[in-house]
Amino acid sequence: MFEFELLERDTATKARAGIFHTPHSQIDTPIFMPVGTQGTVKSLSPEELEECGCSIILANTYHLHLRPGDTLIREGGGLHVFESWKNALLTDSGGYQVFSLRDISKISDEGVLFKSHIDGSCHFFSPETVMEIEHNLGADIIMMFDECPPATAEYTVIQKAVTRTIAWASRCVEKHSKLPFHFGYPQALFGIVQGSTYIELRERCARELVAMDLPGYAIGGLAVGETIENMYDTVDITTGFLPEMKPRYLMGVGLPNNILECIERGIDMFDCVMPTRNGRNGSVFTWNGKVNIRNSCYTRDFNNALDNNCKCYACKNFSRAYLRHLYMAGEILAIRLLTLHNIYFCLDLVRKAREHILDGTFIKWKRDVLAVMEKKGNDESGIVEER
Repeated sequence: MFEFELLERDTATKARAGIFHTPHSQIDTPIFMPVGTQGTVKSLSPEELEECGCSIILANTYHLHLRPGDTLIREGGGLHVFESWKNALLTDSGGYQVFSLRDISKISDEGVLFKSHIDGSCHFFSPETVMEIEHNLGADIIMMFDECPPATAEYTVIQKAVTRTIAWASRCVEKHSKLPFHFGYPQALFGIVQGSTYIELRERCARELVAMDLPGYAIGGLAVGETIENMYDTVDITTGFLPEMKPRYLMGVGLPNNILECIERGIDMFDCVMPTRNGRNGSVFTWNGKVNIRNSCYTRDFNNALDNNCKCYACKNFSRAYLRHLYMAGEILAIRLLTLHNIYFCLDLVRKAREHILDGTFIKWKRDVLAVMEKKGNDESGIVEER
């Protein structure tokens, strides 16, 4: 049920347009995947996501294991049924939490002992237990368990993480092959290439994973402290180690300029919490750059939507003045509308990128888009951009 069709390659860059077929939906690539860590994309309903054109969303293995529990979700019919989502799902493995929760976890070759941030209870994640949890959740795409080290770590630490990631990948593949598919459809196991910005480590990790012949490959361990130039260079070189006829997924990257630059470097799939997090903080992406709706200049802006070039529900119906009022008054609707706009914008960005790849006009379009966004400015005013 998993097949990647490569429809078009941009002649001037490594950008690609394709289709990834999954049991629940056809995913047109390049694609942005909204993050629904707890089984929900914060503040939005499944219906609203579908109206935005969303064909796949994410959920997090670590968080759902802690609450409400993966066995409960399996009992409830799997994550698709539990959260009433008809399209494709991807579950991360908890590998990012190996990075973000390093201070309250203990890593060994066997796995990771996490101390719950909720109640302090201990939970041991190994490649085998992660596969069991992800099979219970029932997502279309499941990620292998990996170690994501900080970008600032010493070379020997990153080298050890790559060795461990490769070993864990092999254990994931073996366990995945022995587990039943609980809900009547298969699940595609993706590998994750680690190695920070050290190209020789990226190449080693990629070659070992490619030899396992997995349905798709992710690039992890970026957007965790390295410079933007190093990120772009690492992506550009690493995609060259990955199979052309398999989808390529860059984990945790979601700024519009980052998405477009990495599409140019051969990436097909993106995810990030930034659209929802920024929306909750009053910050939105537009085709003219970022807008911070908290700023007083929008108090009497009755004539403009968040983005007059956008067709989302928020932009079609409400002025910046009204949305600022809602946000400053602490109304829940403000967060919902700003989040809805950001998700729509990210999906529209990759939709348009795909159209221009198919038309052979991607590189000129990308340059024009970024030039306008940078020229019109950045009204961000202190919003922290983080994964």
